[in-house]
Amino acid sequence: MPGKRWAAPVLLALSLPLLAPVSTPPPASAASAVPLEEINATTIQVAFGLRRPTAIAAPDDGTNRLFITEKRGTVRVYHPDTGLAQTPIIDVTASVDESGNERGLLGIALAPDFATSQDLYLAYTALPDGAVTLARYRLDEARLEPLLSQEHAENTNHNGGQIAFGTDGNLYMSIGDGGGAGDPFDTGQRLDTLLGKILRVDVSRSCGALAYCVPADNPFVGVAGARAEVWMYGGRNPWRFSVDPANGSMWIGDVGQGRWEEINHVKTGRQAGANLGWSCYEGLEVFDQAQCASGATYTKPVFTYSPHTGGCAVIGGQVYRGKQFADLVGGTYLAADYCYMTVWALRENGAGGYAAAEIGEMPTQVTAFGATPEGELYVVNDLPGGLHRVSFERAKPTCRIAYTTRTWGTGLTVDLTITNTGTAPLSAWTLRFPLGRGQSVISDWNTDLTQSGDMVTAVNAAHNGSIAPGQSVTMGYLASHTGDASPPSRFTLNRDNCAVVRS
Repeated sequence: MPGKRWAAPVLLALSLPLLAPVSTPPPASAASAVPLEEINATTIQVAFGLRRPTAIAAPDDGTNRLFITEKRGTVRVYHPDTGLAQTPIIDVTASVDESGNERGLLGIALAPDFATSQDLYLAYTALPDGAVTLARYRLDEARLEPLLSQEHAENTNHNGGQIAFGTDGNLYMSIGDGGGAGDPFDTGQRLDTLLGKILRVDVSRSCGALAYCVPADNPFVGVAGARAEVWMYGGRNPWRFSVDPANGSMWIGDVGQGRWEEINHVKTGRQAGANLGWSCYEGLEVFDQAQCASGATYTKPVFTYSPHTGGCAVIGGQVYRGKQFADLVGGTYLAADYCYMTVWALRENGAGGYAAAEIGEMPTQVTAFGATPEGELYVVNDLPGGLHRVSFERAKPTCRIAYTTRTWGTGLTVDLTITNTGTAPLSAWTLRFPLGRGQSVISDWNTDLTQSGDMVTAVNAAHNGSIAPGQSVTMGYLASHTGDASPPSRFTLNRDNCAVVRS
């Protein structure tokens, strides 16, 4: 639902509060020093029979329950001892417009004092016209109280709908750009609408005619023509974002138009008024020059990938802050793709950048991540609807890539040595790796190489299709570039991550 352009039923315009809200941030788990390429993510299905699940929330009330939203407007309860309850704990179907692939009940967030107040918050598209709505639900009274609404009648896609409490106690909510293709209403860069935004509101009280309050330090309070609720702008369809409870930073998975999926990491102190770029930018490339303002400051994504590699819509996840796997993935951000099953892992590298790797596979059509109060991760997937517990293990790479590069003017060559570090021979191999932005392969040697978007797929040639344990083969390519002559940063051989060394 993240609002993509093609592929199977894309339920991706929905939203999920990836974090159970907490009044006091938990201590940060120690950051893992294990290289990302030595980590393997796996899942175990623990519940079946969900109907297009869209979000997960975990009450911090000692009950060990998970609340799971379903697109139609129901919330189901899962308990590890008793499984998935058949009768919904919440049913707001009478208020939810689930028409189209991306409308419905999109997000859920539990009040910081949920254990005593029994208050939670829901994001959904409302009847009769699909307006994106934030509402309070009083569980003990089964009462729905709409708080905020944004018209969204023209298209059924790009609703956003993620909601989560921040470490400051305020509620954050994403709303997509209004749907269609190419930002037809130019909402991403406008401040007079809530479309294409991440909002920040105080739902613990009301102010005047509003059923909520706008924090006085919101960046556009008092700015003529701007909506005061806006916290960040320039989003296309920020289907899933999360707040890292250890430091308050925000990770945002923003679904792309057709060329780039992107993940933004916006740290505390840089969030207020941040411009995520759409529709001036898609990823790191200019999409619509007419939407680019002279002198504007854009927050660049920390990671992009091309949907041409088999994906279709990024599913933003969250930073692992649990204890069980802290030695492996503590402080590591996890994300997925709706169509491609890849688990992306991102981690700051200490030099101002980020290490990234594919570290395993998710079930098909993941729509949301969620965490227990202890920080252990779950995911839900769309069709068929299921709940899956996420685990991690250390696995030494079965391949090593050594490379040398030579650059000049607008060209570069890269020579690669592929070594089988495993114990079994490879009778055939496929190497996949991303190119730098603006690079285009001209020719290659010792391989059958194709480029799609930013990704290269290199298949063995007839004479080097077998690599015995401890043995190596070589290959390489010539490419043009438009200024970025950086070598590949990550490789997978037959879908396994490779260790990388520069010769």
